[in-house]
Amino acid sequence: MIAHLKGILTSTASDHAVIDVGGVGYLVGASARTLDALGPVGEGVTLHTELLVGEDFLRLVGFATAGERDWFRLLTGVQGVGARVALAILSALPPDDVARAVAAQDKAMVARANGVGPKLAERIVRELKDKVGAVALGPAGGVAAPAGSAAGDALSALGNLGFRPAEASAAVAAAEEELGPGATLDALVRLALRKAAK
Repeated sequence: MIAHLKGILTSTASDHAVIDVGGVGYLVGASARTLDALGPVGEGVTLHTELLVGEDFLRLVGFATAGERDWFRLLTGVQGVGARVALAILSALPPDDVARAVAAQDKAMVARANGVGPKLAERIVRELKDKVGAVALGPAGGVAAPAGSAAGDALSALGNLGFRPAEASAAVAAAEEELGPGATLDALVRLALRKAAK
């Protein structure tokens, strides 16, 4: 498994980049968001990667953040979502917005991506609703609320009280938006409980 690539960006196209690592050029598929984050040709880059293996192909996909890679893995786990559709979703929405859309069951937001119709968008938000909290709290996720932050601890607290990850994530996100970034854990948990109870 290739976990990441660190090398020189030699070229980019609309859906991939070529990274030179020790004289070997790796063609890496990527979302528009990741390609925008790479910087100019000739500069050093690091990409988190996922190696896709099929019956007659090997394909390397790269991501600017580990959180984006985690969402790619979750999205491609949904029936009917291949690498191309997952990258289209991650091109249209940053990982934070994908997490919010899934937590709020907002299929219209997911359907903004090219190649995602209403039925597929509904399947995505339905199948991933209980997994959104796991990504938000994952050690490498950093998607919605990194563990160790007040929001991450609040998510954990609500989870310990029996709330489903999607409910907890939506309630904490709403509380954090209302209270602002400097909110204490106590204030976040209190307000999130009130929001979840509505």
